[in-house]
Amino acid sequence: MSAAPARLAFHDITPAAPLAGTVIWLHGLGADGYDFVPIVDELALPPDLPLRFVFPHAPEIPVTINGGVVMPAWYDVAYPDLRRKEDETGIHASQRQVARLIDEETAHGVGSERILIAGFSQGGAIALQTALRYPRPLAGVAALSSYLPLANTGAAEAAPANRGLPVFMGHGREDPIVPLAAGIASRDKLRHAGYPVTWRDYAMPHAVCGKEIQDLRTWLVGVYRALTG
Repeated sequence: MSAAPARLAFHDITPAAPLAGTVIWLHGLGADGYDFVPIVDELALPPDLPLRFVFPHAPEIPVTINGGVVMPAWYDVAYPDLRRKEDETGIHASQRQVARLIDEETAHGVGSERILIAGFSQGGAIALQTALRYPRPLAGVAALSSYLPLANTGAAEAAPANRGLPVFMGHGREDPIVPLAAGIASRDKLRHAGYPVTWRDYAMPHAVCGKEIQDLRTWLVGVYRALTG
């Protein structure tokens, strides 16, 4: 029997009202969970949609592309071409850790179908990796300035419970870190597999912009409104 995944430390924002659901938001390489805390206010969700936000901190590991410097990372990166020599071990380890966070939310009474995984860059990659393989239905997955990791194993490992999972992908057209082409290829692969992908691209580099936040808000509210009929 394999050991249980290490528990991720996290920062959370939990409203006092009964929860409509939980968003688990994963930061990018070299950041931490606090990096996207401001997104809660920027999304300006309606008062009748009280969501708990969980911002986990990635483990600190040596990152090859950054000279082996130890920093928060969901997995190692060896080359600018993110698909070259992917860190399968690290990606799977982070997948298990995020799945444990989902399990903990459900243990506290939030149905998995009301839990949404989101992330930026590396965090978006792990959000996709985890959500598409999670064995119970989720609300959706959002990946900003990101791509689909381990794409060649996705079809074999996809969870039937999340075959129709709503996906939001936003990407900068001038992104030098995760090229727009990588995002488009990931979008097309997901669509070909039958996932309903909402795609938006923006005149920005490897970043998040106001229009993207507005588009994400519209999609996010739509996902949760659909759950309540």
